[in-house]
Amino acid sequence: MVERPQKPEKRVLTGPDLKAFYKALSNPVRRDILSYLGEHGEANSTSVAKALGESTGTTSYHLRKLADLKLIAEIEERSTGRERWWKSLMTDIFTPPGLELTADEREAAVKIGALKMTHDLSLVVSAYAGYDASAGWNQIYRAGLRMTKEQVAAFAEEYQALLDKYLTEPGDHPPGSRQMAVRLVVVPDDGPRPTLPTAPDDD
Repeated sequence: MVERPQKPEKRVLTGPDLKAFYKALSNPVRRDILSYLGEHGEANSTSVAKALGESTGTTSYHLRKLADLKLIAEIEERSTGRERWWKSLMTDIFTPPGLELTADEREAAVKIGALKMTHDLSLVVSAYAGYDASAGWNQIYRAGLRMTKEQVAAFAEEYQALLDKYLTEPGDHPPGSRQMAVRLVVVPDDGPRPTLPTAPDDD
């Protein structure tokens, strides 16, 4: 029986967390470090610096900052002297609706959303632009369903279970696999429709 990787720990971001998290993700070096560790599993500042084209001093600093946010953790059994090894914590991070936030915390939440939206929009453009040449790698589906709120919750739960089915540990991915971006947006679509222009009358 194949042992499934441990499901990522779900972590709720508080208001103060949101401010720190935005500060981390707004830095491109830290975003690249998180992506690198997510793909390779474990690394030290030297290997990260080589991959990203940065100095070891720069990557060491940002690795420590990411560890402070509990997005990565030191592998103490591999760390020796000044060479510290790090791993991704694969943390499932979210902010629940209705969380009480101060004005600056809410601003940080909005900015995090904007960062994600910018990235997601670029993914959509790439998916459509490269669809024909993707040899099946790009998959695009759109649908409309009439659902109750309970059905929406069940749908989202089944979607998460499907993601967990294909989850693999960083550094232990199957041969031939690629890092894939998967997004799900479920939102009511019962508002007013835009008025389409009509063709001019021939008469």
